[in-house]
Amino acid sequence: MPLHHLSLLSLSGEFRRLFGFLRQLKFPGTLDEMSLTGFNLTAEGISQNLGPYMRDYFRRDTVFQDRLEFSSYSTNNFISISVIVECSQTTVLAPRVTLAVVPDGPPLPHVLEQMFVNLIVPIPRECVVSFMADTTPKLPEELYFTMPNIEKVHFFGVELSEGFLQPNPDGPHANTKLFPSLRLLGLEDVNTDDSNWDHLIAYLIHQTSGGQIVSLEVIGDSPCMPPEVVNEVEGLVKEFAYRSNSAVENE
Repeated sequence: MPLHHLSLLSLSGEFRRLFGFLRQLKFPGTLDEMSLTGFNLTAEGISQNLGPYMRDYFRRDTVFQDRLEFSSYSTNNFISISVIVECSQTTVLAPRVTLAVVPDGPPLPHVLEQMFVNLIVPIPRECVVSFMADTTPKLPEELYFTMPNIEKVHFFGVELSEGFLQPNPDGPHANTKLFPSLRLLGLEDVNTDDSNWDHLIAYLIHQTSGGQIVSLEVIGDSPCMPPEVVNEVEGLVKEFAYRSNSAVENE
């Protein structure tokens, strides 16, 4: 089915039927937007079918070899990722690919993680400069190291714990930085253990070692940050924006 002038493709349905239909379409190498939502998906199905298809698509459409913005959202039974070409002119529609999957049955956490990884693998990760995500499921650190050019990171619902945004000290990337090119870190709806911000301080010391400059933004529903912590953070970063709801309530 030739669709030579197609600019928007949006498909939703049971995975096998959706993918069978998708293979019959012949559309231009470039689209303004592609949106695929599949039901009853498995990690194997993504890896063996959707993954190779999307890898070929990203290679065929050269616009996705430019600077990319990557975002993700997930729940216990839903995963969604979006890849957008960074565009300096706001009046121009930036090309976008959105993939959403509903797993086949209630998946175990490690299965959900594998499905998520399989969705991300086809993306030209060396082109990703902006990364936005919630924290479920937890991504393996090796995946972060395949996106070395990320300049901006924004996490939702992040939990500050020991080793926050630092590589496994016993792993192959010990003493290195997960985001070596990072310039701005945004944290929204932060969770802490007894309002302990020490893990964030430890991360900032690690990230800025060697003279790297980074800015920090903390917003949303987060525990109140004591003045001494604010002062310490300000001494470690280039710019610090703190707009926590708890801080506003205490003013």
